[in-house]
Amino acid sequence: MPVLHNRISNEVLRTRMLHETEPRVTISFYKYFRIENPQQFRDDLYLKFDSIQVFGRVYIAQEGINGQISVPASNKEAFKEMLYAADPALNGIRLNVAVDDDGKSFWVLRMKVRNKVVADGIDDPSFDPSKTGKYLKAQEYNEIAEKEDTLIVDMRNHYEYEVGHFENAIEIPSDTFREQLPMAVEMLKEHKHKNIVMYCTGGIRCEKASAYMLHNGFENVYHVEGGIIEYVRKARQENLPVKFVGKNFVFDERLGERISNDVIAHCHQCGTPCDTHTNCKNEGCHLLFIQCEKCAAKMEGCCSQSCKEATHLPEEFRKKLRQGTERGQMIFNKAKNNHLRQKAQA
Repeated sequence: MPVLHNRISNEVLRTRMLHETEPRVTISFYKYFRIENPQQFRDDLYLKFDSIQVFGRVYIAQEGINGQISVPASNKEAFKEMLYAADPALNGIRLNVAVDDDGKSFWVLRMKVRNKVVADGIDDPSFDPSKTGKYLKAQEYNEIAEKEDTLIVDMRNHYEYEVGHFENAIEIPSDTFREQLPMAVEMLKEHKHKNIVMYCTGGIRCEKASAYMLHNGFENVYHVEGGIIEYVRKARQENLPVKFVGKNFVFDERLGERISNDVIAHCHQCGTPCDTHTNCKNEGCHLLFIQCEKCAAKMEGCCSQSCKEATHLPEEFRKKLRQGTERGQMIFNKAKNNHLRQKAQA
């Protein structure tokens, strides 16, 4: 019986990855298409990817596939062939190569079957995520963004928008994509006849969002092909003005790709210009927030004095503090966590 999941500790795997001498390429990809048996599809693909040392996260559902992976440079073509051959719908799927990356973002392959590749909270059976808005390539985006009847809509979470976004982009302030969809419809309902241009990191969220806007009666809906990652790659390749300012938040160990030199965010503890996301070093907290070097040194990478003190407790006590802690939504939100700065001054 072949092994269809990892059985080695994360620490060992991470150490192995960091000692690799061959360069790795970080790639993201997605596709909305019908998968009749997601579990079988997942198991077959896992064996193929594992055989060529693919690391990363891949989510599979009946509505499609979504992945962020790294692969040894020498296996990039083999990976492409395996993915293209997995289903006719995947033949020629766009692969977004990371903009600013050393290939050391992942150290284990995790492939999971989910109800949806992007949790959206939509329970309308008539909604079809494959009926999307029009793709915009980099040149096309730059052109339509200059028009007065165009609205640029960021379909990422608030903490992603905070460190970087397209010029003049509207933020849909929320913690989750499922919250954003109805919010976007409500916020933009007076502009149904305008050009609505949606974007996200790699394209998967804004593509579904564009379909949802069309489903709700919007007429001229567009989305940036391949998201920020592909836009920046193409704009630089074609010597176009890059209309994205700041950092592009990414969901791997880097937590961000530098797109422009502009720093538009601020340290959540002292307010100095800074766009470096970090997780609180107290494993029982793990809050995602922005912290400058000075505060990181003062607070030892923690979000509060109590967390700083917790990191100095014996391991047996830290383990007890971690037990039962839900960290999935531990993300700094200016509306909810405005006490963070005061905590840092304690």
